[in-house]
Formats: sequence, C-alpha cells, structure tokens
Amino acid sequence: MSENISIERADHVVTIRMSRPDKKNALTGAMYTRMTEATRSSILDDSVRAIMLAGAGGVFTSGNDLRDFGDSPPVNADSPVFQFLQTISTCPKPIVAAVSGLAIGIGTTMLLHCDLVVADPNARFSLPFINLGLVPEAGSSLILSRMLGHAKASELLLLGDVFDASSAERFGIVNKLSAPGAADVEAMAWATTLAAKAPVAMRLTKALLKSETGGLSARMAEESVHFVSQLQGPEFREALRAFMEKRAPSFG
Repeated sequence: MSENISIERADHVVTIRMSRPDKKNALTGAMYTRMTEATRSSILDDSVRAIMLAGAGGVFTSGNDLRDFGDSPPVNADSPVFQFLQTISTCPKPIVAAVSGLAIGIGTTMLLHCDLVVADPNARFSLPFINLGLVPEAGSSLILSRMLGHAKASELLLLGDVFDASSAERFGIVNKLSAPGAADVEAMAWATTLAAKAPVAMRLTKALLKSETGGLSARMAEESVHFVSQLQGPEFREALRAFMEKRAPSFG
C-alpha cells in the first residue's frame, strides 16, 4: 500500500481501495495521484478486464481532506483531483464501485462515472459543495440534471443535504443495495462477471453508452459500424461455438 491506497488483484479484476480509515478515507492530493496511476496502469494492462473502487474500514470516502485541499488547492486541469476524475470518466474498461458508510462530495460524484454501483443499505451520500462555498465538480451538474431532471438535481446540489442508500438507488446513482455488510462481496461478484465478458464488445458497448453522438439516426449508424465489426470478429465466433457446444464462452 502507498499513499493510503491499496491495490488488490484477483484474476482479471483490480481493486483500488481508499485506505485511510482513521480519517474516514478523506482524500489527499497524493491519494488522487495514486488512484490515477493505478487506473491508468489497469487500462494499459490487457489482462485487467474490470476495475473496482472501494474503501477500507466500512467507509467509502468522506470526500476531500479539507486541510490538504486548503494547503494545496487544485488550480488547473493538471491538479491531482481533476486528473483522477478525467481518468475515470474516460476509462474504457468497466468500473464497479462498492459503497459502504459515507460517500461525501467526490465520494458521490465519482460514482456518476462508474458503470455499476453496489451500496450497503446503511450508506449515506451527500453533495455538500454549496455548504463549502463551492460549486459541483465531475460534471455532476450536467449528469444529475440529465438523470433526475432540473428540480431534483437542484434539490441535491443547492441544499447539499445527506440522503440515504434507498434514495441513491431511486435516483439511479446506485444500481442495487447489498445485504448489510456485503457491498464489497456483491460488487466483486459483478466485477468478476464483467471481466468474463468479451473485452472488445465490452469496451465498445461502454463507449456507445457514454457517446455524445446526437440524435437517434446518428447513434444507430455508430452502433451498426461496431456491430458489423464484432459480427466478423473472434469474440462472436467464440460465443457461437460455445453456444453450439453447450458451454460457457471463454474470451481468453
């Protein structure tokens, strides 16, 4: 472990764990840098098929360490926090998050860039930027408005109140609630499932889901290019062989 971030590997899944439990995993610039490095390394490693984000000590993260943040505030796009957000927002591989305890500030906004999120039923979320005299980050003002509509996004961002895991699931920030104390286990099960899928098809599907291509016709055309390519590629051939042979496909 370095800079309060532990990196764990289980087969094709890399877990990036925020591990500063004495400070409720409050994030420092050094921690952001380490998470960015680990994510970029996972992107470049073809044997890594999925990434999981989690916290130690029964807490996801209480957000930025305000003392560190005040001493070394981000000043431009090269700042550690913005580098981390840019990296996860453009990550071509699936990211699964396991949320327990607190998910405050960036602890909530980083979830908007994850593909699947599992939360403990006792988890608590907050977007308290307004209470700190700040504005939203991580594209949350745009993403939440698209997800929830203007009224509900305004409620979350202008009031900055704490909301519970059931509300986070209802808002679409969380995919599902785990059994109590089982968020890590259930998130890892999803990450392992994703890691076993066809990697090129996974990357292309994620890219389509995040594409900013405007209009239905343009999106259909974009999909068709990838569909034809995949239909002629090795992943479809393996899936077809596995179906004919009544076995699970193996994508290497």
